[in-house]
Amino acid sequence: MDTKTIEKGIPLSLGTMLITLGIVYGDIGTSPLYVLQSMFTYNGFLNDPYLIKGGISAVFWTLTLQTTIKYVVITLRADNNGEGGIFSLYALLKGMKYKWLYLIAIVGGSSLVADGVITCSITVTSAIEGLQIIDPNVPVIGIVVVIISSIYAVQRQGTQKIGKYFGPAMFFWFFTLGILGIYQIVKYPLILEALNPYYAYRMLFDYPGTFMLLGAIFLCTTGAEALYADLGHCGIKNIRMTWVYVKTMLMLNYLGQGAWLITQMHHTNINDNPFYMMMPHWFVIPGVLIATMAAIIASQALISGTFTLVSEAISLNFFPHLKIKYPTIIKGQMYISRINMFLWVGSMFVVAYFRESSRMQAAYGLAISITMLMTTILMTFYLIKKGTARWKICIFTTTFAIIETAFLISNMQKFYHGGWFTLALAAFFSISMFAWTKGSEIRKRFLKYVPLNQYLPVIEAVSADTQIPKTSTHLLYLLNTNEKNLVDDDIIFSLLNHSPKRADVYWFVNLTIDEAPYTCQYTIETIEAQKIFRVNIVLGFRMEPKINMYFLQILNQQAALDNVDKVSQYPSLRSRNYLADYRFVVINRIKNLELPLSQYQDFILSYYYFMERIGTDAIENYGLNSSNTIVESVPLGLKINMESTIEWINKPADGQNG
Repeated sequence: MDTKTIEKGIPLSLGTMLITLGIVYGDIGTSPLYVLQSMFTYNGFLNDPYLIKGGISAVFWTLTLQTTIKYVVITLRADNNGEGGIFSLYALLKGMKYKWLYLIAIVGGSSLVADGVITCSITVTSAIEGLQIIDPNVPVIGIVVVIISSIYAVQRQGTQKIGKYFGPAMFFWFFTLGILGIYQIVKYPLILEALNPYYAYRMLFDYPGTFMLLGAIFLCTTGAEALYADLGHCGIKNIRMTWVYVKTMLMLNYLGQGAWLITQMHHTNINDNPFYMMMPHWFVIPGVLIATMAAIIASQALISGTFTLVSEAISLNFFPHLKIKYPTIIKGQMYISRINMFLWVGSMFVVAYFRESSRMQAAYGLAISITMLMTTILMTFYLIKKGTARWKICIFTTTFAIIETAFLISNMQKFYHGGWFTLALAAFFSISMFAWTKGSEIRKRFLKYVPLNQYLPVIEAVSADTQIPKTSTHLLYLLNTNEKNLVDDDIIFSLLNHSPKRADVYWFVNLTIDEAPYTCQYTIETIEAQKIFRVNIVLGFRMEPKINMYFLQILNQQAALDNVDKVSQYPSLRSRNYLADYRFVVINRIKNLELPLSQYQDFILSYYYFMERIGTDAIENYGLNSSNTIVESVPLGLKINMESTIEWINKPADGQNG
């Protein structure tokens, strides 16, 4: 599937643009709920119109440089067969000589997941807090807990029924943002001066300590990374066209909030949220309802994006296999129960610990600033790989490295105010992904492979030996190598030594993950006609490995060409044209305490096996059927245990019996 196919599949139309509004802009679209309020932490902000204009100016130019130029104009071009996101970007670079780039992808992806935990909490809490204007005693925390818990509870069923309303709802949300902004701009048109970058410059360089305001300003662009990740759902043309509308409505609202702050300068306190305060009093309750609706949609988009991110990490072998369900037929919608539970617990902790959106704002944005910096690094190497002119690469990297480093430094002040939480989560995921990746490499070192050809005579003999109980008509082994003529020596041990297995047809199946997202194909090699086959199944990193289903399709295709017989070999069943039985054999390589490992390697391998227990078993991993699958546990590096010898000290003399 190439990019042209993707674009043809997602045409530019009013309908697809409406869908895009419902999928892409939840996070960045709800930022007006808390961005300006978070700037109140700077002493004197509420009493200085130049500072207010400077803050609005910084928001405008952050959206222009960071979101529009970096992501919408440049980064969206880095599509992996139409798919986007930091892991898709890394997949495009896997062929480069810079092997350490996987660390950049791991850190960026982990930070994105970690900051996602607080995004859901801050958007819903900020929306519900608007009710306090009507009644200061409203139980905000209780309402937030109910709403967030309900969002996570419905993930198992998917959102197909209500998802079709997300687009119109978000269109109405952005329209409301624009109207509310215009309502205040008309009262104070001079706020339009804030579009001049001079005000942002003056704020940063004329006022001591305002550099730390960048941590608050950065919140306006946190959804840009999610925008890139949703590329495959909507297509580049739809995102670019809808961004014009979204950015316009966002800026109208930010300008309106700034106008209200300046005109009400002496009647505002640090606890006010200008988003709600600038509304006509009669519109507050409808405004809260609309904002809550947008927050729910934003949370849904975040959760779906996290599921996608984790599934890509699994396919890239950054994370252990987890059970992935597909509750609806909507493209890209999936459900990972353990990740869903993790996100819910994390959100509940954030709500219980911080309790107020203003405190959440103080912790929000630190981890995502790391993700954006990692994306800039990967994009630099992508541009190098594409052969982009060096001067263009230099401008791109220098500009956004400076901007994002400044944001990161400013956000570091949030560490003691709660940023430690998202950094701790990011560190946990990063360490886990690193340990899984390095553990896989260490484990792979102790996997031995042998030429299949030298065992063909004995395999044929086993197949013909009627004294050996028949295991199955078709017997399938899952390989760990795609090297021709090689198989795992553990498989030979299982087939010939560990309960010899007689079958009529032997299949050696290898699964390869492709860098393209939706590849689904296979190659087959006939080792011996009608008897022994080797199959290499190639799946894209977003495809579910349903090996059982794919084998039946392969069997039918090969039987149609008379390459293999798919009818049962038992006379009583063959006469009635019953299909042949088949069985998979999966080798489960458990940790071997005898392996020659350093302390570091032993720790990594122990962590690897710990994570393996958290994940699903091989039957679920490969989409097999437990009723026709044999799982055999074998110590990793089995032959190493056989290299040591024991001395026989009471051996009888020659000619004597023992």
